[in-house]
Amino acid sequence: MSLPVILTDIEGTTSSISFVKDVMFPYAEAHLDSWVRRHASRVDVAEQLDAVRQELGRPNASIDACVEALLQWSRADKKVTPLKALQGYIWKNAFETGEFSAHLYEDALAALLVWHSLGRRLAVYSSGSIGAQKLYFGHTTEGDLLHLFESHFDTTSGSKKEASSYVNICRDLGVAANDVVFLSDVCAELDAAAEAGLKTVWVVREGELPTHEVHHVVADFDGLIAEGI
Repeated sequence: MSLPVILTDIEGTTSSISFVKDVMFPYAEAHLDSWVRRHASRVDVAEQLDAVRQELGRPNASIDACVEALLQWSRADKKVTPLKALQGYIWKNAFETGEFSAHLYEDALAALLVWHSLGRRLAVYSSGSIGAQKLYFGHTTEGDLLHLFESHFDTTSGSKKEASSYVNICRDLGVAANDVVFLSDVCAELDAAAEAGLKTVWVVREGELPTHEVHHVVADFDGLIAEGI
């Protein structure tokens, strides 16, 4: 019998919330206006601007209106797919030019390396775009770790707080729901995953560990391999 697929969140799970919140998001927001205007005619950017117009229900919305909406969504931390895609484009330049490197917890790195060495299937599910995920793991403080993961999923699979999203992911992975272990720091995401039939691990990196009848609760990744996860 094959071992379950490991499906992991990033922010607050494998990596520090503060790096994403205090470094990556402010950088993207500061550059969003000028970057979008400068690259508006690029095919992929134009497609995302059309997606913004669709979200707004305004097919003829101007660049000004699109940028204003994007900035509002950014400030409100909305999980809107075109915003996430455009943030990913902006971060790409920052990562590739070495303006910053992605944070990874030591215990998460150690576990990922062990799982990979054992032939475990590893995948990522984050509200950040697939492109941003690949940039993140391709430019960590420990180097390029992108080879560890076989699959990446984002909001195009659905909201992380909806059970149907996890059904979609399991279908794409070609596995039964109970053959996937989902790791996250957000209980509502884990609730949705459990509803879909996935096994769940709640990573609580700060404060007292809560008790939960459904989710396995850990402070970090250190004990997961010893526990057979």
